[in-house]
Amino acid sequence: MKSYQVVGIGNAIVDVFSSADDSFLDLMGIQKGIMQLVERERGELLYGAMTNRQQAPGGSVANTLAGLGNLGLTTGFIGRVHDDALGKFYAQTMAQEGTDFVNPPVPGGELPTSRSMIFVSPDGERSMNTYLGISSELGPDDVSDSVAGSAEILFLEGYLYDKPKGKQAFERAVELCHKAGGKAGIALSDPFCVDRHRDDFRRLVKSLDYVIGNEHEWASLYQTDLSTALEQAAADAGLVVCTRSGHDVIVQRGDEQAVVPVTRVVPVDATGAGDQFAAGFLYGLATGQTLAISGRMGCVAAAEVISHFGARPETDLKALFRKEGLI
Repeated sequence: MKSYQVVGIGNAIVDVFSSADDSFLDLMGIQKGIMQLVERERGELLYGAMTNRQQAPGGSVANTLAGLGNLGLTTGFIGRVHDDALGKFYAQTMAQEGTDFVNPPVPGGELPTSRSMIFVSPDGERSMNTYLGISSELGPDDVSDSVAGSAEILFLEGYLYDKPKGKQAFERAVELCHKAGGKAGIALSDPFCVDRHRDDFRRLVKSLDYVIGNEHEWASLYQTDLSTALEQAAADAGLVVCTRSGHDVIVQRGDEQAVVPVTRVVPVDATGAGDQFAAGFLYGLATGQTLAISGRMGCVAAAEVISHFGARPETDLKALFRKEGLI
């Protein structure tokens, strides 16, 4: 049986990029600079209107796994794609980048592979239109004993919590991981997602070994000010991480707290900052680093990804860690 240092579960979304000026966005009725979910017909219309399309595998947890692969860890990804052109592209590219895409593309008449149509304006703003497709159907049947049961660290994507089947997939994976002595945790993903499922999330946090969220997500989860929320969270979960835009990162385990200073960087493209913070942090966790060093690793990985376009690292992250004296 193959063992993995980190296994992720999340949305398998192909990011499709195209340049577009403001008049095109107006013409197509696209709101500039935000992420919108779209239905299938609208998705097909926008996909057809894209010029010079470029595509890359995306999805929050998948981006984190790409960062961990860059750092040399063995990783597996539990996701769901259709066996259409985009689905095959996704599975192959993940494998080429060093992450096992453990579930083969699904044949038959189900929904097409999930995609996000991203229109990049001349000023660097990105307008994202995401069609969730087959990814939103991910369920407990997609979680195999051998994968979740051989993960040293399991990493879950909060967005999947929006669907009952996604919740069941999580619960099954956490149980398998814990039975085998692994650690399981989640990235909260989005304050609105937390709002919709607050009670379920609070129950889930109690069963997890680590939880990563930003200040808005933590405040939303406990409906209180940040320091009270983090105290409550540290009592509920094993290890709590709070990122704050442009401010120190707080990492807490029981009474032990590390405050990690952040170097401000003007982003070229802020996409993937949270995903790569998670990659650096989980690398620290997987290799037995202190809370403070793990937090610094997260910050270095996040700074790398916002220095260029795209949500995945382009530089050798280990070399950056060495330069910072972290390894």
